[in-house]
This record gives sequence, structure tokens and C-alpha cells, in this order.
Amino acid sequence: MNDTISSGQFPSSLSPSTCRRLNAYALAAGAAGVSVLALGQTAEAKVVYTPAHQPILGPRGFYGIDLNHDGTIDFGITNTTNFNTDQAFSNLFVKAEAGNAVVGTFVYFAFPPNARAMKSGSQIGQSLRFFQKSAKLVSYYSGGGGQSAHGNWINVGDRYLGLAFQLNGKTHFGWARLSVKILKQGLRIQAILTGYAYETEPNTPIKAGQTSGSEDALSGPEPRPQATGALGLLAAGNAGLELWRREDPLAADVSGWTEEL
Repeated sequence: MNDTISSGQFPSSLSPSTCRRLNAYALAAGAAGVSVLALGQTAEAKVVYTPAHQPILGPRGFYGIDLNHDGTIDFGITNTTNFNTDQAFSNLFVKAEAGNAVVGTFVYFAFPPNARAMKSGSQIGQSLRFFQKSAKLVSYYSGGGGQSAHGNWINVGDRYLGLAFQLNGKTHFGWARLSVKILKQGLRIQAILTGYAYETEPNTPIKAGQTSGSEDALSGPEPRPQATGALGLLAAGNAGLELWRREDPLAADVSGWTEEL
């Protein structure tokens, strides 16, 4: 299949000179070994990925995740340890700001839900169970009664929080990747945030670890290169122009899949 665009595919309303310029762009893409169709798929990528390497340590550790970099914290990760005479209580929590939610599992009333430790490639969307307010990743107790750890994030590497947050009155899905280790001495919980991302298309699922609009683009050391510039936008056609023109419809009703404690 030939992925380049022929002059007959351009709208008839374009002038001959414009068609010639567009064909030149198409030929240039083919000469570079990159099809215009492939560029169009990249230009339509709607996942915003932020790499990170942020330790979150006790006894009063905190990091605020601003998924879309608008200056507002969407989710806060806290790592706290409280001591008394012969006991220590450590807790790693995620707090969803108002209107946002985290994928989790119900424990029982009066106790916070357990945040799920999702694997790479898991789909994050409205079919999952989301909880507003706070969810526990892991808790650790050390004292006269011995030592014990509880939660889904005990000694895990590169697992994902499933996130839902509000942007311009619409629900968007995302993820945050962390590694967590329980220590037997000192401050008991070590956590490192190693990246986060969100889907810019409202009410559209995202895969844990996905770093671009391509479904197989799961995160590694660095996100995959993305085509930018005029050639990519031209190749995107109407879909690319729509990204410029899109207006936000009415706010989504999330009452069916979020649960407030």
C-alpha cells in the first residue's frame, strides 16, 4: 500500500500551487523514509507524558503531581511516619484533589480504599472502580506488636496508579508510575515517582505506561520521538485541524464510576 498522498486526494478548492506544495511535502516525507500516513498518526497523538525521578521520603514527604502543567496540583503523594515511645506508623497515600479520583479496591467502611498497583499495559478507563479523596498505597507498623505491612504496593517496581481528573469540566484519564520499597530500619517506606501521563481526549482510556497516542507506545527510559512541525500537521488532515478548533462540550457525568468515601 502506498501511504503517500496524491494530488487527487486534496480538496478541489485548493489552488494548483497549493496542491503542488502539498505534494512536495509528501515527496519529502517519502524520501526521508517516513510515510505521510505515519506522520499523521503521530501528529494525532494525544498523550502528554512527563518523565520524572522524584524520591518521596518520610517522615513528612510530599510531591504534587500536576498532570497537565497548568500550575494546579491534581494528585498529591504523601509519605509520613509518626513515632511514639516504642512504635512507628508509616503511610504512603495518594490524595485526589476535588473532582479527581484514583483506581482502587474497597476495604470496608471508615477505612480508605487500597490504591491498585497496576501493571504496564493495563487499560485505565471508566470501566474501572475509582475513588475520590485519598487511597492507601501501603502502610507499615513497627513496635511492641512486631512489624507488619499492608496494601497493594509492598516492594513493587514500576507499577502504576490509575488516575481520573477534571480538565475544563471534562474527565481525562492518566497514570503515575512509582517504585516502592519497605525497609526494616529507619524510615520504613521508600517511594520514587518515575513519570506520569494523561490522555488529552476526554473520556478516552489510556494504557498504563502509554507515552503517546500509539497504543503500543509504552514508557521506557525515554518517550518515543514524535513528528512535529508543518509536515506532521498537514499529514494529520482534518483530524489535525480539529485539535486546533475543538470546543469543550458539556461536563461529563462521572457519578456512575467514581465513589466518594
